Amino acid sequence: MANVPKTRWTVFQKCGKHPPHKVTQYKGKDSLYAQEKRCYDRKQSGYGGQAKPVLCKKAETTEKIVLKFECVEPNCRSKRMLAIKRCKHSELGGDKKRKGQASRSKLHIFVMKPIKSCG
Repeated sequence: MANVPKTRWTVFQKCGKHPPHKVTQYKGKDSLYAQEKRCYDRKQSGYGGQAKPVLCKKAETTEKIVLKFECVEPNCRSKRMLAIKRCKHSELGGDKKRKGQASRSKLHIFVMKPIKSCG
């Protein structure tokens, strides 16, 4: 599991300073105008059913996480990307894990009150 803070102080070559950066997760989208997509759509159009074989291979269970950094200085606002390793689950701005302490979700204790009978 990757846990990344929502803001990170990092150096940036464009402004030559070490300002805080806003961190978000980059969500890539397939381009409709890429050559492979254009050729595929052209072949699929019209009569004749499925033109190319459908991929039967199972997808990866993990994904490569790409972080997008945006400079918070008002005159800069430049952006850059940073790819980190593959992981199944990623979290932005989550609680830090402490050694020797139980997580807060496990510390909930439910107290049951006795029900008064009407009899």
